Order: sequence, then structure tokens, then C-alpha cells
Amino acid sequence: MPLDLLLEIGTEDLPARYVAPLAAALAGGVENGLQRRGVTTGTVRSFATPRRIAVLIAGVAKTQPEQKIEKLGPAVASAFKDGKPTPAALGFARSCGVEFEQIGQKDGKLFFQRSAAGETTAQLLPLIFEETLKQMDELVPKRMRWGSGEETFVRPVQWLVCLFGGEIVPLRRFGCEAGRITYGHRFHAPEAIALSEPGDYEAALRQARVWADLDSRRASIEHQIKQQAALLGGYARITPDLLDEVTALVEWPVVIAGDMEERFMRLPPEVIVATVETNQRYFTLFSDAEHTQLLPCFITIANIESSDVAQVISGNERVVRPRLSDALFFWDQDLKQPLQAHGKNLAQAMFQKDLGSIADKVARMRKLVVQIALKLPNAAPTLAAEADRATQLAKSDLVTKVVYEFPELQGLMGGYYAASSGESEGVARAIREHYLPTQQGTPIPSTKAGQLVSLADKLDSLAGIFAIGQKPTASKDPYALRRAAAGVLRVLIEGELELDLRELLSAALSLQPAGKRDTATADELWNFCTGRFLTLLSDRLWKLAGKLDLEKSASQVPGVIVVEDWPINEIQAAVLATGSTIPLDIAHRADAVFFFMQGPAAAALTAADKRARNILRQAGDQAPFPINTVLFEVPAERALWTGLQLVDHALEPLRARHDYAAMLTVLATLKPLVDEFFEKVMVMADDLEVRANRLLMLARLDKLCREVADLSLLPG
Repeated sequence: MPLDLLLEIGTEDLPARYVAPLAAALAGGVENGLQRRGVTTGTVRSFATPRRIAVLIAGVAKTQPEQKIEKLGPAVASAFKDGKPTPAALGFARSCGVEFEQIGQKDGKLFFQRSAAGETTAQLLPLIFEETLKQMDELVPKRMRWGSGEETFVRPVQWLVCLFGGEIVPLRRFGCEAGRITYGHRFHAPEAIALSEPGDYEAALRQARVWADLDSRRASIEHQIKQQAALLGGYARITPDLLDEVTALVEWPVVIAGDMEERFMRLPPEVIVATVETNQRYFTLFSDAEHTQLLPCFITIANIESSDVAQVISGNERVVRPRLSDALFFWDQDLKQPLQAHGKNLAQAMFQKDLGSIADKVARMRKLVVQIALKLPNAAPTLAAEADRATQLAKSDLVTKVVYEFPELQGLMGGYYAASSGESEGVARAIREHYLPTQQGTPIPSTKAGQLVSLADKLDSLAGIFAIGQKPTASKDPYALRRAAAGVLRVLIEGELELDLRELLSAALSLQPAGKRDTATADELWNFCTGRFLTLLSDRLWKLAGKLDLEKSASQVPGVIVVEDWPINEIQAAVLATGSTIPLDIAHRADAVFFFMQGPAAAALTAADKRARNILRQAGDQAPFPINTVLFEVPAERALWTGLQLVDHALEPLRARHDYAAMLTVLATLKPLVDEFFEKVMVMADDLEVRANRLLMLARLDKLCREVADLSLLPG
């Protein structure tokens, strides 16, 4: 009958960031170790608190199944001499523990197979435990050694529990011998707890004020925070990272609220949030669900039920007060001079040793941002001036006291200081948002000026680092250039900026003070950005595919999502083959091709273009000359020629406004004419003039089929 298995490692307080990963590694290692050895298992649960990680596996078989032992020996050709076994063959039989007559043959070699009873699970566990510990060590780069022993772990191990059913499995490690004794809460229930069997584990710890299940503890903490926030008339700001960290810091969560002095409300809310959340791991409260109006109170999670809660609250308030006082002092000091005055210190702040100071970077960004603004079609005359002013001040907050204390607030604080210095709302917002997008999912700057500053900043970094030969490798990207390239592309596409990225990269490269600024470096930059673009474009098209699948599903069988094998890679190749270097233009082309392919004419037209391209490739280059209608021999020729002229004329206004969807719709009208042409016309006629005339008509068709994308690269 299967038994339950419990393995617990009790430690001194673990770093919060390792609690969940180590618990998962312990559970996964033991489960996989058993399964690799053929031991059947049931439900697996992991437990984790600051002082323990554990795994409880239900329904574990008592033994391995019967084992088949197979051994291959020497080649048969060398195993016999004069019809008798050689010493090598006899030695193989001895190593198998049998007479030579019991040895068989397989694949040209001596072969032996026998069955053996499997080992008991209890016998297997010590080796499985050792294998699991090695895997866990890989998660922790720095481990501790304690006492006189040489063994290491992330923190000193205080006890081990290993029960299989009601029996102790004799594991020995870290100077401890596994038993059935675990421990509850350090203050509420410090006495030893003797477990009769694994199933008692969770309930016994809960009785001893230890909430061992990580997921349910997290859910309870979140519920308690929201409940307390509602009592205070607000909404708590609960980020996943902070919630995970707090969950890993407590064994018995108890919610506590505290107040902040009203004088601290003069600080920007981001400063208070950074102080309270990052430094103290408290949760801030806002008066609205959108988290726009900060309240002068906080919520924290204690690890103890105190008999004097007022003292605990007072202690938490006392801890946060000096930190907020420091932040307020830094804020007031920074406000004593305008933001532009802070910028004078940027010359002493190094950006990169070969690329100069941050002041040098700002100077390059200013030249670049004006160039970008002037490239925009129909740009307002004031845009370049606003973007230039924002760029001039964008990095000035890096030398302020608040940003020195809270580097994550760069840009945000610059926006506040700009507003306090009398700068326009447009300039202040552009400064505040110019680091956006910081990662996937974060928005781009909300204004055109902010978008231009963001572009100038990221393009300068890309061009500078590539120029000095420090481009990212497969494993390292110290300057976050992949993120910068993705940010540039997102701003250009989501900001609807019809700008040539290749030109922008070349302009940024020409402004660099050092390194290679040649065509080869520009090509490298373009190829690097193209790699990021393919990822973004793929995500864009898959979202369209998912939306279309859902629409199809809704129209067919409610609740069922239709999964299609969308030709995303082919669409990307087709639009990039046009040679366009304007990301917004490429994205619009890809969208149009995607929807065009849902229509009935797409497959036939792409197949026709493939056929035309193959014929033209085999025929070789043709001298360009006008189509001679006198050489038409069948009506299908004249019909296609007339259709090509009409389509070309209809495309003229659509080309001007880049209406790619409409262009493809017009192209689709050629389908019946092309079908009839290939059915009725022999292109490679014996008459060379007639042949050349027909090839020129196919070339005209092929050219039209490349206007939006290279249709020959699409399925069809």
C-alpha cells in the first residue's frame, strides 16, 4: 500500500528571494528522483516559510518495480577463438556473476540480461536527497558554512525531518540526523513538535502558529491588506514583487496599519512609495483605485500576534519617520535651485569612458532630437523647440539628491523639478516620460515631445556602444541595448511616427565622438534592430491571429478557440522584402497582408506570382520596352493587359496615402484574369517577339505583386 512522504529542511531565516525557488527545487528534485527510478507518486505539495522548506508527496510506492539489468560485452567476433570463449568473454561472464553458457548475443556483441527486485523507497531516498541538494545549490551563488563542518547551504540548517509513512528515513546531512521533530513559530510555539506521520504536518504547524503553505499564505496576506485598506477608506497598492517578498518574510501574517505625518505629503508620491515600499516593505494606500491620491498611512505585515499592538504600530511609524524625513530634506535641498542649474554638474558625471560625460551625451541628444523633429511630416514648428528644451534638461535630475538616494526615480523627479522651475507642462511631461518604455508592457511616452526625447536617448546609446565595439553578446547586454532597440521600435510604431529607422541610426552614429562610424557599423546596428523588430512584429501578428481565432470561435462554437497555423514568418519575410526601413510602414504592410490572406483571392494570386516569378527567373533578364499590343494572339492576353493598366491606375491614389489594405483588395481583382492567362496562353512561345512581350507582361504583374509585400513568399 502506498505511503505519504515528508521531507523538511529547517533553517535559520532564509533570504526572501530564495524561499519559493528553494521550496520548488526541493519538491521537484525529490519527485523527479523517485519517478526516474520508477517509484510511483501521487499529489506533490511544497511548503515554505522563512525557517523551513518542505515537500509532502502522497501515495508513494514502497518499492521500485522489478528492475531489468542489461550489460553489453565484447564483440562476438573477438569473443571466440577456435570455437572457444576467449579470456575477455569469460571475464565478461564473471563480471555478470554467471557461467558463460548463460551469456547471449545482441547487435553483434555478448549480452546479458537479468531481473532483480527493486530497492525500497527508503533505501533510495538518501541518494535522491543528495541529488536534490546539488540542484538546489545551483540556485544560490553564495552559500554559508557554519560551525566546524564543511557542508554549505544558503543558511545554517537546524533540523531535518524525513518520514515515510510513520517511519523515519535515516538521512544525515549538515550535522543533523533526520527525525520526526519539527518546530513551530519562534515566539508563539517554540517547543518541539513530534510528527506521527506526514499527513499531520500542515495541521500541526498551523496549530503552532506557522502557515506553511506559501500560496494560501500569500492569498491570505493580500486579502488582509485589502480588508484593512477598506477599513481605512482607501485602496492598497499591492505589487506582485512586494507581495511575494512579504509572504516569504513571515510565518504567521498579521496585518497592521500605521500613519505618516502630514508634513511628508509635500513629497511627490513616488518618493514616499519608494521609501515605504522599497526600504520598509510596507504597502501604501491611496484614496482611489487608480492610485493617484496618496493617503498618509501604510499597511505592514507583522510576523507575530502582539499583546500590545499599539507598541508595534508605534515602532513601525518610528522606523519610517527618519527615512521620510531624509527624503523631505533632500527634496527641499534640490528645490533650492532650478533644474537647469543642476545640469551644470553633468560634466562631472561619466556616461561611458570612450563616449564622454552625461553632459556630452545630452549635447549629442539635442542635435539628434532636432533632426528627428524636422523629419516628421507636418510637425508643428514649436515641437522641435519643446523637444530640444526637454532634452537639455532630461538628465539633470541624475545629479540631484533625491535621485542619488532613489535611482529608480530618474526622469520622474526631473519632471517634478522642471514643473517647480517654471518649465512648461509639455517639457515637464517629456522629461518625466523619456525613459519609457522601460520594459515590455509599459507604455510609450504620451506626448510627441516625450517620444522624440526617448528616441534620441535610446538611439544615442545604441549608436555609441556599437561604435566603440561593445555590442551585446548572446549572454551579456550590460548597456541594455536590446531593451533600447525594442523601445525605439515601439515608440516609432505605437507613436505613429513615420520615420526611417536606418536614417535615424546613421544620424546618431555620425554624432559619436569615438569608435567606428562607418557603413559596416551602421549595417550592424540596422541588423541588430531588425532582430528586435522581428520579435515585435511576430507578437503583433500573433495578437491579430488570436483576435481572429476568437472571432471565428464565437461565430462557430461558443467557448471553443480555433487554433490556426498562421504563416507569421512568411508574412514577415514578405513585407521586409520590400526594402522598407520605416518600422511604422512595415507594420502597416504586415497588418494588411495578414488580413488579405484571409480572403479567397490571396492563395490564387500568390500562387500566380510564384509561377510568374519562376518563369521570369528561367527566362533571364529581359530588355525593357513597351508592351506591343499588336503581338497579342489570344483574348486572354489583351484582357490581362487591360486589367494590369486599370489596376495600376486604381493604385495611384492608394499609394499616395499608403492604404495597403485597399491596394491588396485592388490587386485581388486580377485573380480571374491571371487564371485565364495561364490557362489559355503559352508564355514561352516559339516566336521570340511574342515570348518577350508575354514575359514583359508577367514582369509587370510581378512588380505590382511586390508593391505591398513580396506575395511570392507567401503560402499559395
